[in-house]
Amino acid sequence: MQKVLIANRGEIACRIIRSCHRLGLATVAVFSEADADALHVALADEAIPIGPAQARESYLDTRRVLEAATSSAADAVHPGYGFLAENTAFARAVMDAGLVWIGPHPDSIDAMGDKDRARTLATAAGVPVLPGSARFAPDAADADIARAAEAVGYPLLVKASAGGGGIGMKRVDDPAQLVPIARATQSMAEKAFGDGAVFLERYVANARHVEVQVFGFGDGHAVHLGERDCSLQRRYQKVVEESPAPGLPPAVRERMCNVAADLCRQQSYVGAGTVEFVVDADSFEFFFLEMNTRIQVEHPVTEMCTGTDLVAMQIDLARRRLEPLPQDAVRHAGHAIECRLYAENPDKRFMPSPGRLERFVMPTESDGVRVDCGVREGDEITFYYDPMIAKLICHADSREAAVERMLEALGEVTIQGVRSNVEFLMKSLGHPDFRAGRVSTGFVETHLAELTNA
Repeated sequence: MQKVLIANRGEIACRIIRSCHRLGLATVAVFSEADADALHVALADEAIPIGPAQARESYLDTRRVLEAATSSAADAVHPGYGFLAENTAFARAVMDAGLVWIGPHPDSIDAMGDKDRARTLATAAGVPVLPGSARFAPDAADADIARAAEAVGYPLLVKASAGGGGIGMKRVDDPAQLVPIARATQSMAEKAFGDGAVFLERYVANARHVEVQVFGFGDGHAVHLGERDCSLQRRYQKVVEESPAPGLPPAVRERMCNVAADLCRQQSYVGAGTVEFVVDADSFEFFFLEMNTRIQVEHPVTEMCTGTDLVAMQIDLARRRLEPLPQDAVRHAGHAIECRLYAENPDKRFMPSPGRLERFVMPTESDGVRVDCGVREGDEITFYYDPMIAKLICHADSREAAVERMLEALGEVTIQGVRSNVEFLMKSLGHPDFRAGRVSTGFVETHLAELTNA
């Protein structure tokens, strides 16, 4: 492997480029018309245009991305997260073209991409799974969906089988709402994912979202690198992540991490992945949610606590330069927190706030402060893509010290030209419940009046 094409944009493309350059590998960026002057284009050794601003005609166009790899003589492709990262057909097309796919085997992507099938595999691996239903295609009968809902119990979630990142997920409290919500979700899922199937899952009222970082070596050996708490969310999407999960009993943490690694071993999983769980905040019972067969947005908190470079590990495994890592070689030290900085207006239900970054200053990086960013001052945050501006990650010896370091770092951020969620983040981290580790997926909704000016 000599040259890696990054099939992505923004901060994750910049992040991958940095690891490639540290490993002595050349990089190729791809870009849409809207990203011609983007930071990832400037950082890469080469850059290839792949089409219009609309993602479907550029970053999601497998033909154009593969043509860019061929024309640049790249010999490997890293998909990052989002876009084509969990697209089985794209992964297979890359491999069929004779290129190295820096990611899990397509069979694993296929198995875990369908949430209903993933639940079945998790059950077989001994992972606790929430009560749920089978898949319901758009032509399923209303009566069949209603019967399944009675068996699952209310409240419940209608979830798109092919969804992810909180997209395609609706809560149902009243049986009268079930079929209309199910049909609306099927329609949305068909448009967003090309698959209109949904399934039903029991809703945990006082829930935490905890996930385990795993890494498989493709030979039945896999390790975990600890867990992350991602409970602070808005619209089912994460905004603050931390490791380790505060207040999680050691026995629960150990079992959760072990069953996550077991699931990977059963699949002979290759590379980085994340097994996500919903945890009852009262009983600490945990249940399988999904597995993401890619690098996660929040992977830096794990890197800060374990001293690893997960992207470099992905690359080294793909080029067969990574020896299997024994579990006892993984060390977890201190506490790390990540905040996602978005161009959005928290006072208007977190609506995106596109525009030009007229002034943009982030804290200076140090041993305890990391900045992962895909934009510069003067760049445009467009409505075509996710409005995340940057990720700020802080690490310290204790959770209390990490929170203080993060608050100090957030206080150094300057963003002008677009609305941002910086003030919201500072209020969230300073809230007494967050300080005490009392965070659930309902934290933002519960405290919305205190966290915003809505």
